Amino acid sequence: MKNVTCKLRGLEKSFGQNHVLKGIDLDLRSGEVTALMGANGAGKSTLVKVLCGYHFADAGHIELGGEPFAPTDAADAISKGVVTVHQSIDDGVIPDLDVATNLTLDRLTEPGVGLFVNDRKLRRQAREVAEGMGLTMDVRMRVADLDVADRQMIAIARAMARAPKLLILDEPTSSLSSSEAERLFALIDRLRAEGVAILYISHRMSDIRRVADRIISMRDGAISGLFETDPLDYVGAVNAMLGHQMTEVDIDPVEGGEPVLRIEGLKLFEDSREIDFEAREGEVVAFTGLLGSGKTRLAEIIYGLSEPAAGRLLLDDKDYRPHGAGDAVSKGVFMSPKDRSVNAVVPDFDIANNMTVPFLGAFSGLSFLNDKAQRRSTDDMIDKIGVVCQSNSDGIDTLSGGNQQKVMIGRWLLKASRVLLLDEPFQGVDIGARRDIGRYIRQTANGRTTLVFVAEIDEALEIADRIVVLNEAAIAGEHKNKNVDLNSLVADVSGPGERLALAG
Repeated sequence: MKNVTCKLRGLEKSFGQNHVLKGIDLDLRSGEVTALMGANGAGKSTLVKVLCGYHFADAGHIELGGEPFAPTDAADAISKGVVTVHQSIDDGVIPDLDVATNLTLDRLTEPGVGLFVNDRKLRRQAREVAEGMGLTMDVRMRVADLDVADRQMIAIARAMARAPKLLILDEPTSSLSSSEAERLFALIDRLRAEGVAILYISHRMSDIRRVADRIISMRDGAISGLFETDPLDYVGAVNAMLGHQMTEVDIDPVEGGEPVLRIEGLKLFEDSREIDFEAREGEVVAFTGLLGSGKTRLAEIIYGLSEPAAGRLLLDDKDYRPHGAGDAVSKGVFMSPKDRSVNAVVPDFDIANNMTVPFLGAFSGLSFLNDKAQRRSTDDMIDKIGVVCQSNSDGIDTLSGGNQQKVMIGRWLLKASRVLLLDEPFQGVDIGARRDIGRYIRQTANGRTTLVFVAEIDEALEIADRIVVLNEAAIAGEHKNKNVDLNSLVADVSGPGERLALAG
């Protein structure tokens, strides 16, 4: 039996009325990779933030190396040996500094370093760290000038330089190509052999199959499954994460009416294959695929934010080539973007102004806003989509992430559209909010076609009539959402050679 590096017992955490962690008991052992799986809102991020000092637990206790562990902040957690590489790459690097400074930054802040830096020594130390990770770039380069994958590898290399007892990797391959991911996996193998305890958070089955010694499933703030018997039960882990069989969905798929949007010979990039597709009135189509599969690019092309490399679009049998988002909206093509904090929420606005901002003209006359009509429409949508708030005049920042997302979805449901594009509509929301959103999207699907772009297969299964899989910017498969062959669906998502043995 391996030594327990980190022991969690009875961990509890709430934010107001939202009980996020519910008595977490977990052992993370040296020389072992524990994969943590959970749908959005399961509590994974909160658990990680407690471990790395961003949040304090309300109850329970943690031991690290047999000693009590209650970090006061992230720096304290790092100093004690718990190092996290976050999914947001720039949380682990400083883009405006060069590679050498990023890799040795922690040494520069150590006591006794002095006011002056020995540049030659610093670069030599940085090269040693880089070589240990198999990085070959010039350490004098500015991190901001590197591609996303190299920035991710530098963030991981910086974590390695801290000699962690417990390394937490949050979706570490989300920005890496297959070859770059394999470099990371080789490093994980080496760290495991050296006795480091690793908590690996991912929804990618191919990653989990490659690195995991055991799988922990979380659901609704609690541990819902522990799988450590060889061979690992991947299907059981997914079912424990969801609380039901992945293919058990309460959807009676519709065929849809006449085509609303047709895509002919569309190339997302110069070197990608052509896409031919049609979306029909009244149906909800989910596009799914791994990061880099082309989901967001396709949404942006339909919405006029990007130009295709080739091909054409037809909207109600007429050529459709939008010149920007405003032109798309004027033609009845609406889009709720992926990152609400950057692309959607207006922090200084209340709920009503956030929800109605694209359509203020419809609530105005002679340059005057009809406040009563605006707020009446907002209240109606708040009731329909289930936004939990005191009133429509509440500040948007007073809402939970799930309720903010409901406001953003409600924004584009206020007025009738012909094409509704929803890019990761469930991002950062709990399961309850996700079901509210999905239910209302389906209830209002008549009169338009709805295209939903999601990374997680279970989200596609919960909302769609049809599921279209993108792989390397091309359609890899299409599945009607009834008696889905999950083996085939997962194989399409993962690409050649990644078919899961889901039976037996």
